[in-house]
Amino acid sequence: MVSLADIPMDIAAVVSLALEGILYGFSVLMCLGTIWTFSYKRHMQDINRPIAVVATLLFVLSTAHMIVVIIHVEHGLVKYRDTFPGGPVAFFTDVTQDTFVIKNAIYNVQTLLGDGVVIYRCYVVWQSAWVIILPCMTWCGVAASGVCSVYYFSQASVAEIENFFASRIGHWVATFLAPTLATNALSTGLLAYRIWMNERKVSAIRTAKRRVPILRILIDAAVLYSAVLGSSIICFSLWSHGIYVMGDLTVPIVSITFYMVFIRIATSRNSQHYLSTVCRSVTETERRNLQRHPMQPLVHRLDNSKSSLGDILYPFPGR
Repeated sequence: MVSLADIPMDIAAVVSLALEGILYGFSVLMCLGTIWTFSYKRHMQDINRPIAVVATLLFVLSTAHMIVVIIHVEHGLVKYRDTFPGGPVAFFTDVTQDTFVIKNAIYNVQTLLGDGVVIYRCYVVWQSAWVIILPCMTWCGVAASGVCSVYYFSQASVAEIENFFASRIGHWVATFLAPTLATNALSTGLLAYRIWMNERKVSAIRTAKRRVPILRILIDAAVLYSAVLGSSIICFSLWSHGIYVMGDLTVPIVSITFYMVFIRIATSRNSQHYLSTVCRSVTETERRNLQRHPMQPLVHRLDNSKSSLGDILYPFPGR
């Protein structure tokens, strides 16, 4: 059995480009779905601008990363194939290449943006700055280690490049991955716990209809992102070249998790809005029937006094 660590860097670069291209295509489709969801049949003033800005930034960063990866692969396999000392394998191993440094910087910014969104959701639901202190501290650790890793990549010596995992630059990569996973786990855990506790206090009808879908949506997104981060940590622990592949795949996956949560919550909320409308109509009919037949009990009731967690996480001013 061949270890991932034995895969040449040129093959790893091609595999990374192909897989990222597929995921990028999915993220573009989901971005279009997100834009359609929060803009369809709404006036400009009704559009949730923070969501629009984040969705646009994620799309721009994913697109920029995809372009830089294509240029990086083209340089290694075509432009400098016969002129770079050591050939394509040495080129893709060289972390001081401008294209490698740029795509790593984009990856760091994308990660910070994705983690920041999760922390913001946690703050909105808890309505307390104290709760997010620890996630914010780990987020700052991610930012600091990301800046240092980009700097040391650009300044790496030949010895550090040849001994990547045991060198200073490898240590900064590990320092970046660990707090990233901790930030995601802490923020998602606090968010899911708060939603679960809030929804427990609601009626049985609402518990059955709303708590499970929202929790499942958040957990699905967290599991997807955590699986990618966990795979990156495993690859690093094994000194595997798969770390380069996983790093490139993380960028579109951050976008996908954001779009996935937004679209699924919006879709679930639209279904619940329709159900609430129907139930209110039925309740009004029963009220009129009760006036005509005072001895007949009213058995259906829907409490709409509380807003949906979907409205808190992703409010639509125009609704």
